[in-house]
Amino acid sequence: MFDEADLAEIREGKEEWEAETYGPTVDRFGEREETFTTDTGGQEVDALYTPDDVADLDYDEDLGFPGEEPYTRGVYSTMHRGRLWTMRQYAGMGTASETNERFHYLLDQGQTGLSMAFDLPTQMGHDSDAAMAEGEVGRSGVAIDSIEDMKTVFEGIPLDEVSTSMTINAPASVLLALYIAVGDEQGVDREELRGTIQNDVLKEYAARNTYIYPPESSMRLITDIFEFCADEVPNFNTISISGYHIREAGSTAAQEVAFTLGNGIEYVEAAIDAGLDVDEFAPQLSFFFNAHNNVFEEAAKFRAARRMWAKIMEERFDAENPKSKQLKFHTQTGGSTLTAQQIENNVVRVAYQAMAAVLGGTQSLHTNGKDEALALPTEKSVRTALRTQQILAHESGAADTIDPLAGSYYVESLTDGIEEDAFDILDDVDERGGMRGAIEDQWVQRQIQEVAFERQEEIEDGERIIVGVNEFEVEDAEPEMELESISEEDEQRQVDGLEALRAERDDDAVDAALTELRDAAEGEENVMPYIVDAVKAKATVGEVCNVFRDVFGEYQQGVSV
Repeated sequence: MFDEADLAEIREGKEEWEAETYGPTVDRFGEREETFTTDTGGQEVDALYTPDDVADLDYDEDLGFPGEEPYTRGVYSTMHRGRLWTMRQYAGMGTASETNERFHYLLDQGQTGLSMAFDLPTQMGHDSDAAMAEGEVGRSGVAIDSIEDMKTVFEGIPLDEVSTSMTINAPASVLLALYIAVGDEQGVDREELRGTIQNDVLKEYAARNTYIYPPESSMRLITDIFEFCADEVPNFNTISISGYHIREAGSTAAQEVAFTLGNGIEYVEAAIDAGLDVDEFAPQLSFFFNAHNNVFEEAAKFRAARRMWAKIMEERFDAENPKSKQLKFHTQTGGSTLTAQQIENNVVRVAYQAMAAVLGGTQSLHTNGKDEALALPTEKSVRTALRTQQILAHESGAADTIDPLAGSYYVESLTDGIEEDAFDILDDVDERGGMRGAIEDQWVQRQIQEVAFERQEEIEDGERIIVGVNEFEVEDAEPEMELESISEEDEQRQVDGLEALRAERDDDAVDAALTELRDAAEGEENVMPYIVDAVKAKATVGEVCNVFRDVFGEYQQGVSV
């Protein structure tokens, strides 16, 4: 970009500027902070960036063109000029019928993809009438017990016309089987089913804790899904390798990238060890990242992650299919950044975070409702969140050119810095035997916890300003606002429906299907066809998961020290 003579002249000019212009001004008036850092303290931010800060940047090797390696500038040649990102608002409203109503509302309002949130019992593989489920049914998302619930959720929604993302992990195989079964009932060819299951269990052990089975058994289920979907559901993304929850737990941006890609490496290795060809399953891998408040750091993070994954897939796994090297990702705005105080401020936070995701080249986006710090979002707040995306798409100009921040000395320096930091972390992970080893000995958890503790101290000491929380507070009581809630009657209706299902189904057919599933789990057969048969026979989510509990056992994580 610049030869050495040019850079020398720029360095000399910067030194003169610092001595004659900048320095005297700082001496006289000072600066707001002694040291500036990016949002998570990952990198120190200089006062001024010049070509000298990106002197080693090679356009062809480090940037390239959109749709071409190393994909820094995007995985598709036209990016948002050709097609806008999928506007995929996360929704799951207690009961299946309420969720169906919300889905129809969102589609009517212009949403272009569905995203399904499940309640905690479903996430943990328990039926709604289980003792462990009491008081939690429908609280954090929709309760799904059986194929009847899944049919209700998608009533009037043709599965060949929408793509659906499901935030489900330990029981992902069961929920995917239910989705396939509903598609079969609708007469939809399995090749036409589109969507994503999160299915990222490693991050559950590290950050979120909704795991069920031991890591080895969980990895077996994941690779069975990879193999089954490559043959049966080729347009469905078999995993969404999630940095979102790692960031929510308190990580830096570089840690989010490193641990997410580290989990991706672990899944690829497991699939190869199971005999799968990397170029057969890798194109169906997808990723899920967080978007926080520092627009430039977040955009740089996404650009760095794309470049890193292309290198990893080529250098570690000899991938040849270009689609195997393309990091495609969904983004959700940062739930942990939302505040209960001055709740309207969350609309602004979400808009900036969404802007960062779009500037960074996301493939789909969920924007949080302003009230999600308190409850499931109301219809009004979810509409505002969707309108935020639509205004960004059609009024801001952010989607009109590809990778608009490319070439910024600051953004390119941030991109390089995040990549360097993340690869250093991955080196540490490799020394610990990969992500499974690093998670099992609690190293990953400790790294995240240390950052989270430091950030909380900064907030409490006033070193990190959270508008409306520790600065710019208001004394007046916050105005009351309507919040979504789940009643005890809603929970009882779900339990009653489950009892009715058990009363009318063919128990012999259910028992036979579960026995065949148990035999497959105890052996080496792919379990997915047997799960599909079981849920079609009206076996419940809990019953299928209990078969795996009996065969695989349940994981008990050690205490981090």
